Amino acid sequence: MGTTAEPPRTVTPIACALGVLAAANVLNNRVARRWAPATSGAAALALLTVARRDGLGWQELGFEQAGRGARAGGLLAAAVAAGYTAGVAMPRTRPLFLDERALALSRVRLAEEVLVQVPFGTVLLEEVAFRGVLPALLARRTSPRAVGVVSAALFGLWHVLPAADMARANPALAGAVRGGRLARVVAGTVVSTAAAGMLFHGLRRRGGLLAPALLHVATNSFGYVAARLARRVADRDGADRDGAQAVK
Repeated sequence: MGTTAEPPRTVTPIACALGVLAAANVLNNRVARRWAPATSGAAALALLTVARRDGLGWQELGFEQAGRGARAGGLLAAAVAAGYTAGVAMPRTRPLFLDERALALSRVRLAEEVLVQVPFGTVLLEEVAFRGVLPALLARRTSPRAVGVVSAALFGLWHVLPAADMARANPALAGAVRGGRLARVVAGTVVSTAAAGMLFHGLRRRGGLLAPALLHVATNSFGYVAARLARRVADRDGADRDGAQAVK
């Protein structure tokens, strides 16, 4: 007796996943930003449902190696904190941290961004989608090398709308926006986040979803704190210069 051939896998689950992500991207960046945790949670659940219906197991989706992921992610988060501290301390790089989106927030709203919006409104969906569901769906349909490249490229494209907002809110990039070079800034962000996506993909393969998730939370949440620190240091240095000139 011959064996029954496995039916060919269609791209329908991938198309469904991309549709969910497109809707969530617009909702989170243009329609209802404060509701991003709820939107992202619902989108993540929808993506996991698509993946499970495609026959994917929890390990294939990255829900594994929690201990190793916590150790790796914790070390990388500490490295991010050290890097941000050094960047804020250096006058040449300090302006890059002066993001008006963070500086305009009250303390309560800042805490909400750091503790709620970033981990649950941003990182939860992005890690489930771009390090969990999409790579697992792609792995059943293409080569291992293509999995990392495609998922990273999609992660970069996901940042088109946030990149435009960041460029308008950061004084260090405002000149480029006024000069009509917004497309270049957005393209640069897409490329850099795609490269970060490759790094996160490698971490996911070695430490499950937790390793890239912790690094991702640190990169974004610490960025809000770094913006406040950069403004405080800049104001202090300005006051010191004014005092020195007054003495003269």
